[in-house]
Order: sequence, then structure tokens, then C-alpha cells
Amino acid sequence: MNTVSTYQLADIINLVSAKTGCDDVAGDSDIDSGLGCYGDDFHELMDAYAKTFRVDMSGYLWYFHTGEEGNNIGGYFFKAPYERVKRISITPDMLLEFANKGNWDLVYPAHTIPKRRYDMLINTMLVLLFVVFAVYYWFVN
Repeated sequence: MNTVSTYQLADIINLVSAKTGCDDVAGDSDIDSGLGCYGDDFHELMDAYAKTFRVDMSGYLWYFHTGEEGNNIGGYFFKAPYERVKRISITPDMLLEFANKGNWDLVYPAHTIPKRRYDMLINTMLVLLFVVFAVYYWFVN
């Protein structure tokens, strides 16, 4: 039996305000670019949202909604997933709709993302190369 929740916009806005530190959150506020909640902070907000409002996020694709933090040297050679798609804003109004449905019900446009993150592979290889060089330098000198 599928039960329908009756959350209110104020419930969503309270969570978004608490997680972003923004006091002027409205139903149509763009959480990523409008409120400045990006990368890891965005992921933490979405995790808290899913748990608080018991939303099935199995259809959620993060790379349509926010980017990643930090430097991505491998990104100069291979685009990260969020750079391969057009960004879709998430607003408290959307979060309310999905919370009341109980699942992430956004239909994403057709797209192709490589199975491997070659940008991250390059980053890992560079870190390993640095570590090997540092260890070698440490023991040689």
C-alpha cells in the first residue's frame, strides 16, 4: 500500500536553511547556484533530505545537479560527469513534490556517461607518482 505524505514547504525550507546557513530560502530558490550549496555540501543536504523525508533516491543522478569540489587535474583531459550534461536546478518546491511522492521522480534527458572515470584515474596516478618520488627522494638523500 502506497501512502502519500503531506509535508509542507516550510518543512523543506527549514531543512535547506539549516544545511545551507541561508535565511532567505524560497520555494523557487536554486539550491546549487542561488544558495551556494555546492559539491560535498550539496550531497550532505540531499542525504539529509532523503533520510528526513524518507525519499527513495534510487533514480537520483547527482551529476545533473551539482559539481565536485577540489582540483581535478585529470579533468583537463577527460570531462567529469557533471561537465558532460546540462545542469538541472533543484529547488525546495521540487524537493517538496518528491517528498510527498516518496521517491525521486525526475525524468532525466538521454545522456551517456563513461563507465570509468578517467579523470579520477589520472588524478590517482599523479598522486601515486608523487608518493613514489617523495619516498625515493627521502631514502636517497
